[in-house]
Amino acid sequence: MLKVSIITPVYNASRFLEETAGCVLAQTLQDWEWILVDDQSKDNSREIMERLAKKDDRIKIFFLDKNQGSGPARNKAIQEAQGKYIAFLDSDDFWSPDKLKKHVDFMVEHNAVFSHTSYGFTNEQGEVIRETYHVSDVPVTYSMLLKKTEISCLTAMYDQERIGKYFMPDLRRKQDYALWLSILKDGHHSIPLDEELAMYRQVSGSATNNKFELIICS
Repeated sequence: MLKVSIITPVYNASRFLEETAGCVLAQTLQDWEWILVDDQSKDNSREIMERLAKKDDRIKIFFLDKNQGSGPARNKAIQEAQGKYIAFLDSDDFWSPDKLKKHVDFMVEHNAVFSHTSYGFTNEQGEVIRETYHVSDVPVTYSMLLKKTEISCLTAMYDQERIGKYFMPDLRRKQDYALWLSILKDGHHSIPLDEELAMYRQVSGSATNNKFELIICS
């Protein structure tokens, strides 16, 4: 069984998609598949996805027949995922080269089925614009997550081999938050790894910017 399935929704992502691809290809843990689902992009994201898939057969691409939002796009990718672990990476964000290796090793060491890490913030040029968000030092439960939004999408990882596939509800905002609550409500905890292994990118006038505002206001 593959080690990790990386889930990425794509919508008008041509500006940063190849840079995000670079961070995936540079991972020190190479036992992964990267599943990209295009949500009817109006730019040349599709052409970039097709070019990436031709270069590496670990990259799997799918195209929704109508615009549905990032939740359904992620769900299509989760449905197709064959890896033991499910990890999430948006098309304009990026990881450190050792993100998958350190995160998988951490989950094995702690016998975790769900986990999340600390993360940073950058501007469009990739320059750091805020201090690292450090996760808590205790496992996150359902009641804790209701009080504080700590688990961020590009830092989350769950073990679908042990707990099954969890999907996002058909919402336009905070679909990931609802997914985390579903896992936690079933009695699982999310084990925090307090190391900055991922970066959110703030992009002016885009859904990414709205995502950034949701994070820093939570």
